[in-house]
Amino acid sequence: MAAGAAMGCLTWRSLGSLTLCSLHSVRISAAGSRLCSSGQSAQRENPPERSGFRPPPGSTHDWIGPPNPLSNLRPIIYHVPENESELEKRLRHLRQETEDWNHEFWTKQNVSFNQEKETFIISQLKSKGLTLRDEDGRRRTLSSEDMAQFYKSFLDRNRVRHANYNKEWYRRNFTITLLMARVALNDMWRTVTKNSRKSSSSPPT
Repeated sequence: MAAGAAMGCLTWRSLGSLTLCSLHSVRISAAGSRLCSSGQSAQRENPPERSGFRPPPGSTHDWIGPPNPLSNLRPIIYHVPENESELEKRLRHLRQETEDWNHEFWTKQNVSFNQEKETFIISQLKSKGLTLRDEDGRRRTLSSEDMAQFYKSFLDRNRVRHANYNKEWYRRNFTITLLMARVALNDMWRTVTKNSRKSSSSPPT
């Protein structure tokens, strides 16, 4: 845990449960739930690397970092177990690829949201004969009614994109869940087989 705090503020979580599915399910919330506020750094065009951190050798856990300033998603570095089977490797790669896919989608969406929001605010203020800042240099804001028009318009324009995202996410989540179940069954079968061999090799008393 201390290593995570010192190197990128990453923390670890234990393996052996379906918490990943629960974590991903949170991300399927309403389309606007991942949108950044205009004050965040999502205005930048080129997203930074998600994380340069690598867990220390011998780590036996997944590591989760702080929310990315663009996508608002926490990066996950998945543990690579010893003697990883091909099925486990396939599951890990799908998880990581899905994490990257999610990050890319929400980064682009948040950048677009903030740019369009800024353009809308400037346009509305200009139509009212106002500048972006008042006489004291403070940034002007629009009323909640004015901003509601923008939010509705943005969601309407991106409705198809959000629907396609949800469909793809459900497909990925279903595949991940099936692979996790297969890995769990394989582990259980190996344990049963191992115990059976031990029993058969034990000398009779």
